[in-house]
Amino acid sequence: MTRTFMDKQCVAIASTDLAMAQFLASLIAMNTSYEPNTYVIFAIYVAILLLHGFVNSMAVRLNGLFNNISVWWHVLGTATIVIVVLATTPEKQSASFVFTEWVNNTGWSSGFYVFMLGLLQSQYTLSGYDSAAHMSEETHNAQTGGPRGIIMAIVVASIVGWVFLVGMTFCITDFEAQIVSPHVGVALSQIFLDSAGLRLAIFLILIILGAQFFCGSALTLASSRMVYAFARDGALPFSKHLHKLNKEKSPVAAVWFNIAFCFILGLPYIWSETAYSAIVSVNTIASSISYLIPILCRIILARETFEPGPFNLGRLSTPIGIISSTWIMCTSALFLCPTQAPVTVENMNYALVPFVIVIGLCVSYYAIWGRHWFKPGAGGKDMLEVEEADMDVNLEEDHKLDLKNVISHTLPMTPDIGGEHGFAEDDQTIHEKRV
Repeated sequence: MTRTFMDKQCVAIASTDLAMAQFLASLIAMNTSYEPNTYVIFAIYVAILLLHGFVNSMAVRLNGLFNNISVWWHVLGTATIVIVVLATTPEKQSASFVFTEWVNNTGWSSGFYVFMLGLLQSQYTLSGYDSAAHMSEETHNAQTGGPRGIIMAIVVASIVGWVFLVGMTFCITDFEAQIVSPHVGVALSQIFLDSAGLRLAIFLILIILGAQFFCGSALTLASSRMVYAFARDGALPFSKHLHKLNKEKSPVAAVWFNIAFCFILGLPYIWSETAYSAIVSVNTIASSISYLIPILCRIILARETFEPGPFNLGRLSTPIGIISSTWIMCTSALFLCPTQAPVTVENMNYALVPFVIVIGLCVSYYAIWGRHWFKPGAGGKDMLEVEEADMDVNLEEDHKLDLKNVISHTLPMTPDIGGEHGFAEDDQTIHEKRV
């Protein structure tokens, strides 16, 4: 679980905030003759990290407001971008180009292998929906609302993402100049500029930047709650300090622990984009493996003894678990393979290196120290009782929440969030993974 946090949540924050820094750099290059270098981009990245730290140190209700705005920003923003770019692109690509054109610049001759490599981005985007589990202690009716939120998050993100990608692909007028070697540094920014002109391009990029900001903020929020939960059970170094709440009932120490960790994760970008890309690639692999572990436990170790909750897959649970496990193992192995040929020191896929390092550190920490004193759940029992009393959760009202109430909320379908002392996060993170 500690590996899950380090590999998945913090790397997701780092990759999202760095992407935002790169978009900001492209906006600067678009409006001036100055082209920001690596050091400038990293400085922007640090500023974004700090801003997310301050935002998540504020009152819980403000974070809840951010999340509600974020859902509409992503849905309406995506629609706005697609409509504007399609309307302003003079000569659009044909359906044949969009759905059948094959461009292979990897150097590998196997089309199937290249196609499978391309799944990395899709696999990355369709992750993070486990935020419902991270926030379940502060979510009303989490046993049914959480799983439904996860399913709707995947469905809605898939539809919105597909519409966005297809719309943008129709607007590629020069593949080499816009995708392979964009002048402003980011392919999407180049498409906006070439299709809509400077003013509209700035407007569209601001929509992207807003979406990325909300995304990074939500990821920081969810990750800080994971740190808090681990620290509450004594599963992290400095747990005594990391599980403390401020007067607003917000885990500020956990928030800034995430910010510091993400700063360290971003340092390799200064010297080598390849090294940083390896760290970011681990996010997808670690996410998938973190999902694999409970699935395997369910279908192998607890096939006969597992007691389903109010929301379950019934007889389909085991078959779906087998299919999911097979898919995760295949893709995780694939994403450790080199992406370009011939393989050199510069283009080698080093994702295995940070993955092994993090796994090694976590295993060593437990083997040397943790196994002598750590008991799962023991550290958080009393504190959880105190927090539940402090939150003054109205259980009677919780039981009144049904599917009709949940559907009435903004997309994706989410459960209601607890009162002012509850952690204001829900199942919206998947929409905040990127436009």
